[in-house]
Amino acid sequence: MATEDTTSDDIDWRSGASAATMSRRDRLQEKFERLVYEPALVAWSDTRTRLGLLILSFYGVLALVEILGLWRNPSPNQAPRLLKPFQNWTFPLGTTPSGVDLLALIIDSTPFILLMVLAGGVWATSVAILVGTVAGYKGGTVDAVIMSISDFFMAIPGLPLVIVLALTLNPENPLLLGVVLTINYWAGLGRSIRSQVLSIREKSYVEASRTMGTSTSRIIRKDILPNIMPYVMVNFVLAARYTIFASVGLYFIGVLPYTGQNWGVTLNNAYYQGGLFTTTSLHWLLVPIIAIVGLSFGLILVSQGMDRIFNPRVRTRLTGESESESVDEESSSTNTGML
Repeated sequence: MATEDTTSDDIDWRSGASAATMSRRDRLQEKFERLVYEPALVAWSDTRTRLGLLILSFYGVLALVEILGLWRNPSPNQAPRLLKPFQNWTFPLGTTPSGVDLLALIIDSTPFILLMVLAGGVWATSVAILVGTVAGYKGGTVDAVIMSISDFFMAIPGLPLVIVLALTLNPENPLLLGVVLTINYWAGLGRSIRSQVLSIREKSYVEASRTMGTSTSRIIRKDILPNIMPYVMVNFVLAARYTIFASVGLYFIGVLPYTGQNWGVTLNNAYYQGGLFTTTSLHWLLVPIIAIVGLSFGLILVSQGMDRIFNPRVRTRLTGESESESVDEESSSTNTGML
């Protein structure tokens, strides 16, 4: 009898553990569908998002090719000089006057550019979100102090500050360089986010959360951030584009250290060696320009498509259509079975 009791207890415990495991799995699946699957479904329904992701994926492939070493390194005298694009498919984008493969130049600098753009965009938007949401929601003395600090950074001319920091720090790490280029970009964005939060905090659902004693961090995370995310995403892209253009411009004028053959260095070499004035080497100037414009265009398309994810009306409508269709199919099949 004792053995039978022990066995039955073990069976009950195992069945309870199995039920708990299943419920945990169900919760994880529900969270995955809510946070990953449904947003991906909504984003993919927009042509702009698909095209933007395709463009960004292309740059990601170029970065992966460079990391894995699947393409030749850019070095002089590796090819005939001043080949035009698509004239020789061994060097599809042409070559420079010193016989450097232009495609190798673009591939070689892509990981550096992507890391720099990511660092600049994340730094600027993260600080701006922190500053804007806390100042806008808390108000009072906290708002006054934070906005005074933001106004101080906004009063500093951005380009001279970046030039001074670049000459002082001589940054060669792409992550540090991205932060340096957007060192005070967050100030204006933070003030704009604050104005958005000031209007959102007066909404009825925010008032209800405060009345129920919900913590400030939870209100900001659950009630405020989802409503400002479309605005944040657009400004993230603007910060990333600013990082691209600022870095290329400073490399072009020779302020930043020449860390390999990145796009700004390529533009500098092409310009000062006659790429703007002779048709024979014009492609040397156009190839990095097209690479810069393509990356910026891809970021813009993705940011426009992301609005459908964070817009609750659009998201509910698009995800709700499939649910309603499945319900209609089930009801119609039930009616058919009854008939």
